[in-house]
Amino acid sequence: MFSQYDFQTRQMLTGNLLLVGCCVFYLAWWLIAFKPEDAVKGMKSGWLLIPAFLFGIAAVVQIVRGSEMDGQAALFSRAAVAVGGVVAYIVLLAASSIILKRQVTTELFLIVGWTVLMFLEVDGLFALGQYSRGMSIGFLVVTVIVAVVSLVCYLLYYNLDSVKGYVDGMIPLLLVAVMMAAVTVSVVCSK
Repeated sequence: MFSQYDFQTRQMLTGNLLLVGCCVFYLAWWLIAFKPEDAVKGMKSGWLLIPAFLFGIAAVVQIVRGSEMDGQAALFSRAAVAVGGVVAYIVLLAASSIILKRQVTTELFLIVGWTVLMFLEVDGLFALGQYSRGMSIGFLVVTVIVAVVSLVCYLLYYNLDSVKGYVDGMIPLLLVAVMMAAVTVSVVCSK
């Protein structure tokens, strides 16, 4: 079925599946390392972060390469997305750590990075003709919603008891995995 798609679309779809895999390993780690009772600490659970990291890096490479458009019509420039991501991260970092006194963790970088990655992918799918303008805008709106919900979870985490914090930490991972799967299904089913 994939033979009818061009190479760039296949790269993005591969990246999506890799990112789902990243989320699965990260979630598996979270489920056992942050259990409210009998958590498994150290490398007994930490080894799960190794494949999560490897899948995540491979996903980013595939999606970024697949979304590169030379001279094709796009919704916005890649430079604007990159600059917007850097500015958003700096603002959110300052607001969360200085104003809200929230301990800074890797998750803030991951939330902003994922949002930038999704903007690049949706833009790439639009430029390749896989998505209409309306569908692109719809996926961008959902991306922003997922990012905002993830940020709320990020900000609330340290103010929650262990059980609520345990659930709170899973929400962004589940939302990202579902979003990546939804983008993949939308492209595959549109052909």
